[in-house]
Parts: sequence; structure tokens; C-alpha cells
Amino acid sequence: MPYRKLGRPTGARKALFRSLVTDLLLYERIETTEAKAKELRKIADKMITLAKRGDLHARRQVAAFVRKEMVDDEGTKNVIQKLFDDLAPRFKDRNGGYTRIIKVGPRRGDAAPMVIIELV
Repeated sequence: MPYRKLGRPTGARKALFRSLVTDLLLYERIETTEAKAKELRKIADKMITLAKRGDLHARRQVAAFVRKEMVDDEGTKNVIQKLFDDLAPRFKDRNGGYTRIIKVGPRRGDAAPMVIIELV
């Protein structure tokens, strides 16, 4: 099945999804367009599945994709540590379907369909 290119070159698209996955794992709830959220769901589910495995190779695979540290209001947070220590145990009994997409209506500027994607 082909994936959405979102009108971006490959490098920009990969950077966009790295940022979106990192933000989703850090804040557990973000608002974005519907098309981006549907593609983001696939990547986020793979990251959580890797975290559930919990071995060193899985940790390195996640580290190769997500941005290591994010600076937010509380200072620096390690996304990889949160994923393996907090999120993976939460989803240990769940076989996929770690995200939920909720439609919130069109964006004011260009009427793009906006959604909230969150971890279940």
C-alpha cells in the first residue's frame, strides 16, 4: 500500500514524522491534520511495539528515529526513557492500536481537516 507523500521531498517528510512521533510520545496528545495523523499512527505504533520488546537493539532502533531530547517548559525530557519506562509497561497487554484519532473540524486558515491524535 502506498504511503502519503504530503507534498514534501523525502528528507522533509522524514524530519516531519520524526518530530511528530517525538512530540506524540512526549506529550501523549497532539493536534495535526488528518493525513499526517493517519501516517503518524503507523510509525508511533511501531515505536511502541519496539519499546515493548525492551532489548538493547530495540532501544537503539528507536533512538535512531526519534529526537533524543526535547526541551519543553519543565526543561529537558528524554523521550526514549519515557517510552521504555512509562509507555511500554502501560501497553504490555495490548496488541496494537495504541493511538486514537479524534476529528475536531476544519482549520481556520485553509480548511484542512484537523484531528487530535493521542495515546490510548
